[in-house]
Amino acid sequence: GTNLIANSSDIEYCKYLQDSVFSWLLGLEFADTGNNVNDTDIPFVLFLQILPVRCGFQGNNGVVTQVFCDNFGEIDTFETFCSVWGTSNESSSIVALAERAGVRTGEVITWTNSEISSIGINGTISEELFNTTAMIQESFTVQKANTYSFILQLLLILFTLFGLSVLRADAARLVLGPLRRMLKIVSLYAKNPLSPAPTSKKGKKGNKVDFEDNSLLNAGSDSDDDTSSKEDKLGNFETEQLISAITKITDLLRKCWGVAGAGIVSANLAREEDGQTAVFNPCVPGKSVYALFAFCGIKGFDHQLRALQGEIMDLINDVASVLHKEVYRWGFGDSGQCNKNLGANFLMVFRIGDVGEVKAKRDRARDVIFDPRRATKGKATAYRRKHGVKTIGAGGNTSVFSARSTVVAAKPKEVSNKQDPKDSLSLASLPGISTFTDRAVIGMLKTYAGIYRDQKLLNWKNDFRLGAGVGAFSVDMIFGMDAGWAVEGAVGSEYKIDATYLSPHVNMASRMMSACKQYGVSILLSQAVGELLSEIGKKKLRHLDTVTVKGSSIKQRIYTYDARHKGVDFFLHERTEDQADIDAEQYTSSIWETDPDLRAMRQHVTDDFVEKFNAGRQEYLAGKWPSAIIYLKAADEIMVQNIIDQGYFDDELNDDNPEGIEVLEVNVRNEMGDGPSRRLISVMEQEEGIAPPDWKGYRPLTSK
Repeated sequence: GTNLIANSSDIEYCKYLQDSVFSWLLGLEFADTGNNVNDTDIPFVLFLQILPVRCGFQGNNGVVTQVFCDNFGEIDTFETFCSVWGTSNESSSIVALAERAGVRTGEVITWTNSEISSIGINGTISEELFNTTAMIQESFTVQKANTYSFILQLLLILFTLFGLSVLRADAARLVLGPLRRMLKIVSLYAKNPLSPAPTSKKGKKGNKVDFEDNSLLNAGSDSDDDTSSKEDKLGNFETEQLISAITKITDLLRKCWGVAGAGIVSANLAREEDGQTAVFNPCVPGKSVYALFAFCGIKGFDHQLRALQGEIMDLINDVASVLHKEVYRWGFGDSGQCNKNLGANFLMVFRIGDVGEVKAKRDRARDVIFDPRRATKGKATAYRRKHGVKTIGAGGNTSVFSARSTVVAAKPKEVSNKQDPKDSLSLASLPGISTFTDRAVIGMLKTYAGIYRDQKLLNWKNDFRLGAGVGAFSVDMIFGMDAGWAVEGAVGSEYKIDATYLSPHVNMASRMMSACKQYGVSILLSQAVGELLSEIGKKKLRHLDTVTVKGSSIKQRIYTYDARHKGVDFFLHERTEDQADIDAEQYTSSIWETDPDLRAMRQHVTDDFVEKFNAGRQEYLAGKWPSAIIYLKAADEIMVQNIIDQGYFDDELNDDNPEGIEVLEVNVRNEMGDGPSRRLISVMEQEEGIAPPDWKGYRPLTSK
C-alpha cells in the first residue's frame, strides 16, 4: 500500500517511502518474532525488492535490503544481518538465501504483491507495474508450529488412551471379566467337580455372595434403587446370567451325580479331540478308588410309604437334610459325599482317593520317613564320633563315605502280576487314616443324634397317619459301614446313566446296615472299619460277633457303637451351625471322650455290662455255649436294670393303673434289653444251647 501511495519520484515521496520501508524492516527485526538480534543472527526478512525504481534508496534494481546494508552496515547491530542482505540482488533465489541464512529451504517463503498504477517520474505520468517482493524465513514459526503440533498430538494420544481405557474398563467389566470367570469356573470343575460353588469377593454389605445370588446379576448397575422392578434388574448383563447358568448347571450335575459322577464331569470338561472340546460322553471308563462306604436306612419305611403316599418325599428330604449336613461337615476335607438315595436307604461315600494316587502318596511318605540316606547319614555320624573322623567335603572321599554306596534301601516287594493291585494295599498303612475314619464314623453318629433333635423330623410324631394320633411314631435310622476299594463310574447308556460304585465293599456296607435289625443296634461296622479307627475310638466299640455275610466267604468281626436315644434329650447338647463347624474343624481323637452327643447316646453302657458281654461272646466263639448263655443273660439283665435305675422310663412305669405297671415293665424290658446279647442267645438256643460239632468260631448271616 505504501508503494502505491508514494507514486512519484519527488523528494518528499521518496523520503516517505524510504522511512516507511526502513521502519518496517527494523520493526520486523526487533519485534517479538523469535528473530530478535539478541536471540539469533538470522534476519526475519531475507530479501525485499520494491519496483518500479524511482528513488535513490532503491538502488539500481529495487533491492532495498542491499541498500539498507550500504547505509547502515557499519552499525554492529545490523552487521550480522548484512551478511545475508548485502549479498542479495534481483537474481537471488530461495535456495541461495536459505543457504546463506543457515535455514532449511522449506522455512523460507516468498510474498509478492503486484498492481498497475500511475506514477510521476520527472514530471511525466505513466502507467507502471508496482511490485513488492519479500522473502521471509519462518523458522521460529515452524518451530512453534511443530511444538504446538507435538503437544496437540500428545494430548490427542492421551485423550485416545483415556477413551480406550474407559472403553476397556467397560469391556473388561461387561465382557472380558465375566468370560474369564466363566473359564475359571469351567477349569475349576474340570479339575475338581466337587469344589463348592465360586463366590464373589464382597456383596453390597461386605458379605460373601454366591454367583447364584441375584445381587451379582446387578453388578455394575448405575442405579441401586431398591424400588426398581425385578425385571429391570435381571438381564442387565447377559454374561452374568451365563455365569450363573454355568454355576447352576455344574452344581446340579454335582448334586445329581454325587462323588461318583465327579470323574464323569471332570473327564468331559477336560476332554478334547484335535484341539476341540469333544462331544459330551457320560459313559467314560470307570476307575478304582479307595473309600469308606456307609449305608444309612430309615426304619419302618414301608409303613411310612403307605401312610404318607406322595408326602413321603418330604420325610425323606428332611432326613437327607440332617444326614448330608453331618456327612459333609465331618468328612475329612471334602471327602464326605452322598452318592445316591435308594428309597429308604442312602449310600454315603468318604472317598480316600484313586488307587494309583493313594499308593503313590503312601510311597512318597514312606520314602521321606525311611529315606536310606538319612539312615546312612546317622550311621556315618556315629562312626565319625566314635573314631574321630572329620567330615570330608564334596570333593573328598574316605572309606567311611565309600561305605555309603554299599547301603541299599530296602525296596518294597513288587506285587505279583497275578495279584490284584487294589488288594495289595492295607488302608491301615496310610498316614492319617485313623483321623479320616474317626471323622467318618462320627459323621454317622452325629446324624443319629441329629434326627432326634431336628424339629422338622420331630414334627412327624404328630402326624396322625404315622402315629395313630398318640405320638408313638419317631423317625429311626440304622447305619452300616465298610472300607475298601470300588470301581467308580457310570452305568447305563447314552439315554440314561447312574454314577455309582461297584464293589463287594459297597455290598458289605449294605449287609452291615441290614444286620442292624438282627442285632437290635443302630450302627454296625465291619472289621475293616474297626481296624482303621484311632485307639480311643476302638475302645468305644463293642465286638458283637464273628460272621460271614451272604455272598462272601471271608469271616470278620463286626462292631457297634452302643447308641440309644430313649431317655436322652439331645436338645440339651444342641450346637449352632457355626459351633458345630468349629467342633468338626478342631477334631482330635479325644472327642470320643468329651463330645456331649457321643457320651449321652452311650451313657447306658457300664463297665460291668461290657465285662459280662465280652465274657459271654468269648465263650460263644469258643464253642462253650452253656456258659456263654449265662454270661449273656447276665449282661442283658444288667443293661435293663441300668436303664430302669437311670429313670429313662419313669413316666411309663409310674402309671396310675396298677394292673398296667407289670405290662409296661415287660414292654420296657423287651424294648430296652441288649439286642446283641439276645441275638446270640437266640442263635445258641436254636441249637439247644450246644455248639455244633463243626463249629469254627463264626457263623454265616443268612439274610441280607
